[in-house]
Amino acid sequence: MDLSFTPEEEAFRDEVRSFLKEKLPARLSNKVAHGLSLTRDDMVEWHAILNARGWLASHWPEQYGGPGWTVVQRSIFEDEMARANAPRIVPFGLSMLAPVLIKYGSEEQKQHYLPRILDGTDWWCQGYSEPGAG
Repeated sequence: MDLSFTPEEEAFRDEVRSFLKEKLPARLSNKVAHGLSLTRDDMVEWHAILNARGWLASHWPEQYGGPGWTVVQRSIFEDEMARANAPRIVPFGLSMLAPVLIKYGSEEQKQHYLPRILDGTDWWCQGYSEPGAG
C-alpha cells in the first residue's frame, strides 16, 4: 500500500505553507511557540485571517462556507498549522455547534447562524453543570 501524498496534495501543502508564511503574524506564532496566552483580540485577528482565505471552517461543506477539502487536505492543513505554531482555532462554534446545526438545523437556522460563526459576530461556548454541584 502506497501512503505517499499525491502531487496535488504536495502542491496543497506548499500552498498552505506559503499562506502561513505570508499571513500568520509573527507575534501570534511566537506566543504559541512560547506557550503564552492568546488574548481574545489575538484569536479574533487569526480567525479573520483564516476566514478571509476561506480556510476557517476546514471541515464544513462548501455550501455553508467551508473549503470542501478532502480528509487528507484537512490533515495537511492541521499539520502545517501546528508546524508554523499557528493559534488553534476556537472550537466551540466552528467544531461543536456548527456540525450539529449543519446536520439537524433548519435551513433558516443555518442561514442565520453559520455566517455569524464564520465572520466572528457570534462566539459560542459550552457550559457544564453537575447535579448538586452547580
